Amino acid sequence: MEGFTLVLSLLSGVALFLFGMSLMGDGLKKTAGEKLEHILYKLTSTPLKGILLGTAVTAVIQSSSATTVMVVGFVNAGLMKVAQAIGIIMGANIGTSITGWVICLSYIDGTDGIAQLLSTATISAFVAVLGIVFKMFVKREVFRNVGDIMLGFAILMTGMQTMSNAVAPLKSNESFVNALTMFSNPFMGIVAGILFTAVLQSASASVGIMQALSVTGGVTFATAFPITMGIGVGAACPVLLSSIGTSKNAKRTALIYLLNDLFGMVFWSVSFYAVNAFVQFGFMDMVMNPVRIALLNTVFRVATILVLSPFVKGIEKLVFILIKDSPEDRKDQKDFDLLVERFLVSPSVAITQSYQAMNGMIAKVRNNIVNALGLLKEYSEDTFNEIQEKENLIDKYEDKLGNYLMQLTGREMTAVQNTEVSRLLYTISDFERMGDHASNISKVAKELDQKQFIFTKEGSYEFGILQDAVLEIMDLSMNSFIDNDRNMAFRVEPLREIIGMLCDEMKMNYVKRMQQGKCKLKQGVAFNDLITDLERISAHCSNVALVLIEMSHSEFDAHGYVKSIRERNDSEYAACFEQYEEKYNINGHKRIKKVKKEDTYKRKKNKPDSKKKK
Repeated sequence: MEGFTLVLSLLSGVALFLFGMSLMGDGLKKTAGEKLEHILYKLTSTPLKGILLGTAVTAVIQSSSATTVMVVGFVNAGLMKVAQAIGIIMGANIGTSITGWVICLSYIDGTDGIAQLLSTATISAFVAVLGIVFKMFVKREVFRNVGDIMLGFAILMTGMQTMSNAVAPLKSNESFVNALTMFSNPFMGIVAGILFTAVLQSASASVGIMQALSVTGGVTFATAFPITMGIGVGAACPVLLSSIGTSKNAKRTALIYLLNDLFGMVFWSVSFYAVNAFVQFGFMDMVMNPVRIALLNTVFRVATILVLSPFVKGIEKLVFILIKDSPEDRKDQKDFDLLVERFLVSPSVAITQSYQAMNGMIAKVRNNIVNALGLLKEYSEDTFNEIQEKENLIDKYEDKLGNYLMQLTGREMTAVQNTEVSRLLYTISDFERMGDHASNISKVAKELDQKQFIFTKEGSYEFGILQDAVLEIMDLSMNSFIDNDRNMAFRVEPLREIIGMLCDEMKMNYVKRMQQGKCKLKQGVAFNDLITDLERISAHCSNVALVLIEMSHSEFDAHGYVKSIRERNDSEYAACFEQYEEKYNINGHKRIKKVKKEDTYKRKKNKPDSKKKK
């Protein structure tokens, strides 16, 4: 029973310690606001700056995992490159050792006079009272955040005291002291450090517990050193978990954290114990205390980073070897490499390069739409995550192409070149919006799978016809753009009109089925969302075709579409319309639709979405 009470007290101390550290770290981050994040991805031009920055930020927020998770997020969002992240992660490994020194304050004790004023109990009580005053009675947000920091610090100190008091009786327990000696075996000590830290998901907590155990007098250097090496590797667990579902570069960034500590563990375990086999270090049996453990942890981490810092480029190459790019990823990078600033001096070359990159963007958009529609038939979480990743990539295409083309507009160009650049600029946003709707469709597919919604046979049949029509208009508009085929572009608008009619009919039919009790409102919302997304995709396809039709070889003609239809005769448009009407008919008979001559002549470019739907 006594053993159970001891373990419970120790665990309660660990819980208070972890909560206090989390509260203090959150308070520090809130107090700093977005400055920490801004500093992180702005001031990393060299590995040395990155190391110093990572050390400082981690010392402030008291968590190397939190720093690295932030960096993983920046890399995933494309705000930071893998090479920039390496220095910060190295610094985070050093910065996390600061917590061990903070913990040493909890072992200051005294019974009278000034010593009593500096005792842990007095400091914790004073900080806790001041913290609760700031938290409860001060209205300014910054002071409330400072109150969180103070309360977190007080709870952390209380947790350490609870752990120390829990293990104090073990000083005279022979069995416990003997059990600790088995960790002086390097292999056992490293494994224990890895497992313990992986469970707690905090290197600082593991070091804190080791400092608490050192009070018993049973922890020697031979025991503490291998456990310290294992703690670093185990701390990579939460970072690796944070990279699940992220981009490959984000996964590489998380892997760097593990590799840093893994290399440090292998290097020092081999070199240290190899030398010890010949020299027999006299300090191996030295009894450790909290201060010595904090010093060991800091020296080990600083020494590891000093050894690894010259090999930043090598670490970068290694993570790219371990997590390889697929042929498609390499193609993406080649597309971005086409948009080089040096080509801007030759607009004809820059325009050609832009078209090639644009073709890569179009392929991503089409694949995303096809994959999103495929999820409606058979849902896959991997495919869903891939669609979201590609959507981020499509946004990146829009960003890079848009910036590159805007730089090109400032150059001296011919009328034809100006027209080509305008055409690209007009269509980029339409292709990007199509990608947005693919992402929307995938999210509806996920909702349908989670809620086990099933459409009726009639609804599925109608949706299949609409889907085929949208895939055809997508191929028409994309291929007409890639091949600069105006004849193909003329076929887009009649099909877009048929798709608009299809969507209206499907919505009316669904309302009828709902009134008859064949379907429910919840499925109707999802069904309506899908129809809307497909209708908007067709509208953006029409915009792309319209830009191609309106632009002559030498100038931008706002009335080109009207002129083109007049030249080709209204009958040709009507014939195309009737062909698609027969092909995509959901009611078993032809719809009655009169195409008025004046309506055809006045057909205008469809308006883009007023707001992105993401």
